[in-house]
Amino acid sequence: MSENKEKVGSVFSRAWDIISQDDTIPPDEKKAILKLIQVIIEAREQFSDKKTADGEEKSVTHEVISKHSLMMTVKHQADELDALRRISLNLTSTLDLQQVLDMIVAEGLRLIKNARAVHIFMYERGELEFGASLDDKGVRNHPISQPRRDGLTATVARTGSPVVIEDMSNHPLYKDTPSYWQCSIVGIPLIFKNETIGVMNLSKSVIGRFTRSEMRLISLLADQAAVAIFNASMYEKISEMANTDSVTGLPNRRALDERIQEEWRIADQTKQTFSVVMMDLDGFKKVNDTYGHDLGDKLLYSLFNFLAQRTRNEDFLARYGGDELTLVIRNADIETTQVITKKILGLMQEFKFPFPNKANIKLGLSAGIAVYPIHAATSSDLIRAADSALYHAKKYERGGYVVAKNMTGQLNPIRVKE
Repeated sequence: MSENKEKVGSVFSRAWDIISQDDTIPPDEKKAILKLIQVIIEAREQFSDKKTADGEEKSVTHEVISKHSLMMTVKHQADELDALRRISLNLTSTLDLQQVLDMIVAEGLRLIKNARAVHIFMYERGELEFGASLDDKGVRNHPISQPRRDGLTATVARTGSPVVIEDMSNHPLYKDTPSYWQCSIVGIPLIFKNETIGVMNLSKSVIGRFTRSEMRLISLLADQAAVAIFNASMYEKISEMANTDSVTGLPNRRALDERIQEEWRIADQTKQTFSVVMMDLDGFKKVNDTYGHDLGDKLLYSLFNFLAQRTRNEDFLARYGGDELTLVIRNADIETTQVITKKILGLMQEFKFPFPNKANIKLGLSAGIAVYPIHAATSSDLIRAADSALYHAKKYERGGYVVAKNMTGQLNPIRVKE
């Protein structure tokens, strides 16, 4: 029996030597292999009457290790396939770009053991722009720093190749960074059709290399991420084009309808008011008749963007059609809307346009105001109320504005003094 114990110990020792020299096996897996070897060899000694030669002992040891390696390979492949399936399902569930980016960083943090943080930067026309981030404390979309010209992110974007850093504190790419940046990190290019569209950085809270299994998982995520980001970006661009006026670059009628519907839902839920201001450019017909539609389009682009740059960020200015503008003002009563409208109409005195031969063509704005729910009960009726008020302003108070009649009241014309 003591001979068997010694033999078991000898085989166990040789197995340990073989395993300890294999750096591809993580510590936890090494312990599992040793336990497996011990159980198999003890069982073999218990039920075998023949003495095992040294050569056979080695064979048994190698066979056990080989079978365990095979099992671990199968397990890793199964884990990778499961991860790939989950990633594919998640990343194809939406075409909202920000949601896609948030899902990617969440998957990265979930896939890799000891992951500390995942960052994504979008890359277009040689410029890097922050996309999303998530760290192990749950802090989302708060970048640690902006990409440095010769840093990891810029290097990966420029070369289109991954960069693995086992210790940030002892790597040239991080020579001028804070001393507390101590961990391992990998930068992976997000490539779609041979074009780098972004960079994903994944750092671990421990110093050391990334295993082959981890790199395969990160590469799988990067491949799926690139496709998802490209699709979401294209959808965003197409949607933006569908909602953008081709002449002025402002939101168009379709975008306006969507925004008013949104404001109506918010106001209905919160019991707040919001207003719509319809505006029409006075003198535009003369410009078109005199100089043609090309110059007329240039005038609209110049003027409408001049006004858009001077409106509040929370307000929504769109081209309604022709030479008409519509302003949507959230949480605004009649008094607030009148103050904002007066300011916009007054801006016409500041606007200058280079007409041919320095011609002096007088331009102005007339406006109609309607406030929900004072002047209408639905979003479509609100537009009609503001449009009706604009009609009266154009007819009777050109250069001023008219407040729509209440559902039981009359129109209230007000002229802006020049």
